[in-house]
Amino acid sequence: MNPSSEFNRFGGASANMKGKRTLTIVIKLGTSSICDEKTHEPLLSNLSLLVETAVRLRRDGHRVILVSSGAIGIGLRRLDIEKRPKHLAAAQAIAAVGQCRLIALWDELFKQLRQPVAQILLTRNDIADRTQYLNASNTFAELLSMGIIPIVNENDTLAVNEIKFGDNDTLSAITAGMVNADYLFLMTDVDCLYTNNPRTHPDAQPIEIVADISTLEVDVSSAGSTLGTGGMATKLTAARLATSAGVTTIITRSSIPSNISHIVAYIQSLKETDTNSQPATPSLTKTSPTLTSTTINTIDDPITFSPLSTTRLSTPALTRSPTPQPTTTTTASSLPHPLHTRFLPKPRALRDRYFWILHGLAPHGTIFIDEGAYRALTRRDKAGLLPVGVVDVTGSFAQQEAVNLAVVQRTPDAVGGGYEVKGPAVGKALVNYSSAEIARIMGQQSSRIQELLGYADSEYIAYRDNTAFFDRKVEEQHQQQQ
Repeated sequence: MNPSSEFNRFGGASANMKGKRTLTIVIKLGTSSICDEKTHEPLLSNLSLLVETAVRLRRDGHRVILVSSGAIGIGLRRLDIEKRPKHLAAAQAIAAVGQCRLIALWDELFKQLRQPVAQILLTRNDIADRTQYLNASNTFAELLSMGIIPIVNENDTLAVNEIKFGDNDTLSAITAGMVNADYLFLMTDVDCLYTNNPRTHPDAQPIEIVADISTLEVDVSSAGSTLGTGGMATKLTAARLATSAGVTTIITRSSIPSNISHIVAYIQSLKETDTNSQPATPSLTKTSPTLTSTTINTIDDPITFSPLSTTRLSTPALTRSPTPQPTTTTTASSLPHPLHTRFLPKPRALRDRYFWILHGLAPHGTIFIDEGAYRALTRRDKAGLLPVGVVDVTGSFAQQEAVNLAVVQRTPDAVGGGYEVKGPAVGKALVNYSSAEIARIMGQQSSRIQELLGYADSEYIAYRDNTAFFDRKVEEQHQQQQ
């Protein structure tokens, strides 16, 4: 059988040979899940279990992508160096050595199960250009259609602060958005997200479902390992990015990779129950954003550590009332239910282009716009950003580079006519003019661009289709007009 017949291009609701929906699953492993923090030796037993899980998912007809940290950790072991160096060039040299060993290790483990893998190394520069972003997306699509598991890492050898993703949690979220994944698993050294640090607060309660990350009030002060760059805070950032692209995001324990299969089966069963629900099935109710205690009954299974007395984060999203479950051959409650935190995806995912603008591009400056310009950009009958609505510009950037957009309130009584910034950046835009050009035409009518610059490439500083906003309501409204 041609392997490509088993897979559709990402985003399709295809079915595999077993009649189940084909899912795209991105699994992110941090350095602490790959090698020992002190000895830097690879955790072979853990990696072998992860490989078995990934191959089992593949054989069930699903598409799997691994985002793997660990290049520096493995490099330290190979060179017999005790600590990660602080000097950037030294760290990048060690990453170059470690990446060879890391991908060789993955390839050797997957080879035992006759599963081909591919290496993809990325920096922000690689996806800053729209054509390169689409090429990367097409490469992922082709690899997955061939039944290959791509293994993604940041290109630490070349990356500097200006072009780094910052951590592989963010990289995994951008990868998940790029391939229109169904699930993103952020594997870590704890079972799930807690209301407090469980290592120092024994009374910390687990959080099972998060419908709105902005309502969370949890302690994420703990950093990642000494070898890695992430922590729980970066995982929340990644969850925010991924859910905006419509990706269900899961935090669970990395030392038990089989949890991935059980969690996917459990959530898919929940979705099928909702789809095929009858009057006797649990009703869906809306509740206020409060933490309510609930007990989940699980079957006796090796992956279930104890009866899970968990804390649900109940938000104005779907939560289940205690109506009895109907008796069926396979129900969600009868499936193994390992402890995890599930971040629900947004009902309407960001369009691929808007996701790329917001999360694939690093801003090179900031354009400050007045409230009138913001209203024009966000109203139903869309409009581009005109020079007259620009109050100020900072940074140095060229045409077609990304910038932040911030809203200000004009204060004409101030000396020289000042302004007050109303909050953080509200969005990003790809601009038609450089920072120097915008500084000359800001506050002016578009009809004067030719007079002020000697040329006029466009009447807009940024087209509306090259502008994306972090406010979900704004983008949902705009997408409905497409």
